[in-house]
Amino acid sequence: MAQHRYMLFLFTVLLLVSCKNENKQQALLAEHDPVDINQISDDALLDSVQKQTLRYFWDFAEPNSGMARERFHPDGFYPKNDAHVVTTGGTGFGLMAIVAGIERGFVPRDSAVIRLEKIADFLKKAPRFHGAWSHWLNGETGEIQAFSNKDNGGDIVETSFLAQGFIVVREYLKDGTEAERIVAQKYDSLWKGIEWDWYTNNKNGIYWHWSPDYQWEMDFMIEGYNECLITYVLAGSSPDHAVEPAVYHKGWARNGNITTDAEAYGIPLILKHNTRGGKGGPLFWAHYSYLGLNPKGLKDKYANYWDLNVNHTLINYEYAQENPKNFKTYSPESWGLTASYTRNSDGGIGYNAHSPDTDKGVVSPTAAISSIPYTPEKSMAAMRYFYTDLKDLLWGPAGFYDAYSLEGGKWVAPRYLAIDQGPMVVMIENYRSGLIWDLFMGASEVQQGLKKLGFTYGK
Repeated sequence: MAQHRYMLFLFTVLLLVSCKNENKQQALLAEHDPVDINQISDDALLDSVQKQTLRYFWDFAEPNSGMARERFHPDGFYPKNDAHVVTTGGTGFGLMAIVAGIERGFVPRDSAVIRLEKIADFLKKAPRFHGAWSHWLNGETGEIQAFSNKDNGGDIVETSFLAQGFIVVREYLKDGTEAERIVAQKYDSLWKGIEWDWYTNNKNGIYWHWSPDYQWEMDFMIEGYNECLITYVLAGSSPDHAVEPAVYHKGWARNGNITTDAEAYGIPLILKHNTRGGKGGPLFWAHYSYLGLNPKGLKDKYANYWDLNVNHTLINYEYAQENPKNFKTYSPESWGLTASYTRNSDGGIGYNAHSPDTDKGVVSPTAAISSIPYTPEKSMAAMRYFYTDLKDLLWGPAGFYDAYSLEGGKWVAPRYLAIDQGPMVVMIENYRSGLIWDLFMGASEVQQGLKKLGFTYGK
């Protein structure tokens, strides 16, 4: 207990230091909604959820780098002393979330530009591997934090999530003040330096990892369908390091074998999900690639991507309603299976990529909330349930906690993950205004890359 209290004290000091020059932002983001939660309007609810969730990337960012922490534990207790581990992919989500926060007036524009420049400067100095960053970095030192034994080099998937944010920030600031244009140029340079073609390993496909110590030993070619479509889209869009169309069609699309006629609950899957069962993967597959990439009106010879994501979400929802394992957690308002913290058999906290294949009776609020563009009524009903009926259980300093279960009483993982918090802010914004979609899809190289790979897009 003494050690725990000491770590909590250290973490409290850390937060105070990180926020000492951001009192204005802290006060703005920490406002309590005076509205009776049972009477709150949809717009006010969306404001409250976006604003509070944004605190993950604003108030609780790693102070030295400005980057998104891999995880945030409000109790201050971190295993392996990893409070300073920052995530590249989650930071990409955070960049887009900050842009949404600027536009909504949740954070002052001038302060946000300073924060965005701080992140760009940190990333410029951080180790890169043929232009790609590692999955994790130490936010204090900038050094590599190995994700696994041989995963200590470039991670092109996490880099693609990060680069999606680069393009959004560049497009948002490029016609602004002189200071904003300088920041936009920094992100443009970071984006253009990624050597996507290197990560093909001279084959028709993109390989997830490369390390100067282990070379291509991880040997993981990215094939669809999962969360990695954005990796191929950006690889095809690069001004100086683009891949050829065959890399997309023969690698990601498996020579056309990515398609399927399978259905679940009478709903077509459209593409073969990389799962054991036939009811789709975790819902983050419908989110990560589509924070900037707008699936509405996006098609190629394999899929209509709006239908793909709507169907994926509906199948996930219908699975919760079928509830084959008779969990008490699920209802029309309580649903959403995706990767998050989870409840272990001993009641402790673990991690699981929840899906119909790996169902543990645990709901992750990000799953339903980040699906709001696809299932607005069902997602709003879930959000309202989380905020009203379960607020005492779920609502914390950075929005809804990561996961909960109602089996054998109420259980919650009172923690946060960057990759779960970011999509909520961004996808709510895309539902409300389409801002992040419009910025990303408006980039000339993205338009050219989509055309090159055989996509059509009509907003």
